[in-house]
Amino acid sequence: MKYGFVLPSGDARTAADFASQAERARWDGFFVWEPVWGIDAWVALAAAATRTETIRLGTMLTPLSRMRPWKLASETATLDNLSNGRLILAVGLGAVDTGFAEFGEVTDRKTRAELLDEGLDILTGLWRGQPFEYKGKHYTVKPTSFSPPPPPLQKPRIPIWVVGAWPSQKSMLRASRYDGLLPNVIGEDGKVRLGPPTLDEIRQMKAFMAANRRETTPFDIIVEGRTPGEEPGQGAEITRAWAQAGATWWLEAMWEAVKEPGAVLRRIAQGPPSRQSG
Repeated sequence: MKYGFVLPSGDARTAADFASQAERARWDGFFVWEPVWGIDAWVALAAAATRTETIRLGTMLTPLSRMRPWKLASETATLDNLSNGRLILAVGLGAVDTGFAEFGEVTDRKTRAELLDEGLDILTGLWRGQPFEYKGKHYTVKPTSFSPPPPPLQKPRIPIWVVGAWPSQKSMLRASRYDGLLPNVIGEDGKVRLGPPTLDEIRQMKAFMAANRRETTPFDIIVEGRTPGEEPGQGAEITRAWAQAGATWWLEAMWEAVKEPGAVLRRIAQGPPSRQSG
């Protein structure tokens, strides 16, 4: 099990400072969210990259359906080089209640899914280098020799974690083609259920990936939650149960502490559950 910390809020300087603290406290990853309008995730991660050496850096998460894939390909390749190959890209449809409609972004779920699929095709294609050509329903890309950026350092690619909505086969198969699963669960009402999946649902998702994944590269299952920093034994017990069910990453997420940077920093300093002292 690896352990990441999700920064709930803060500017680029905060991201750099807190990522540095997280590396010293032996967290494996440091993640920032990517808003429609707000602190730019890629500037924040670039600042964090210059203050750290080993910790993985990433988004939680990037709503690729509203991005220009070639712009994201440039940002991710640039940051992977800047960080010496430490980037993780997490993608999904995004939460429409975070400003999609207000800024004229696509809100239709089916269309966003199409844009996500095409965006992933273009992103990975551009990472591989030129010549690259693509023709889809929403995007057309022609080969170009005009100032292409250096490719990402990581091979075969920057790891991509994709949201999968269990038990939707289409959604889960999309995630299976990449490097990690960010699990959601569709409820009986047909809507994404609030809250984390159960341990049994994680087991079912792991079995699905084992049966359906065709890639031979490593694959992660990522879960998100809270552990008590002041009770390391209890925290280790919580994350151990998820690891036994099949999760490979635990993301400590203090979303309710948006206006409490002091509490966030204290939790970072306490370290991951399995590595806390006491």
